[in-house]
Amino acid sequence: MNLDHVGLSVADLDAQARWYAGALDLEESTPFALEPLGLRGVFLVDREHGWAIELLHRTGSRPGLQAADPPEAILTQGYGHICLRVEDVDATYDRLIAAGATDRMAPRPAPEPGVRMAFVADPEGHLIELLDRGGPVGWRDGEA
Repeated sequence: MNLDHVGLSVADLDAQARWYAGALDLEESTPFALEPLGLRGVFLVDREHGWAIELLHRTGSRPGLQAADPPEAILTQGYGHICLRVEDVDATYDRLIAAGATDRMAPRPAPEPGVRMAFVADPEGHLIELLDRGGPVGWRDGEA
């Protein structure tokens, strides 16, 4: 089993699609709609690595949690952030800030030994974690 995509409900579908495509070098797929629900969406795809972010907008949607930082975000149960594995946390953080993201946690060592991390918020306030983990999720020294 592999993770295919993450769905994110947004206020401005077109603006968020442009931001994610430009900031993360993602390719926008064909937009879709479910007219009876007032729902529009689009996948932003990383074809090289086989993952996507599905952006969704439904008429009448309202903002949810707008946490100031990751520790505040985990006070609310449910999905809290998207995490992207990147080669260079500092460079990716700088690139996203330059593209309009907001700092939520500057690059620093992660609790996991040998891993660096940072958090930003997209233009609507959704949290994005950046990690440079070398091995699989949950691995320990001596495992791979």
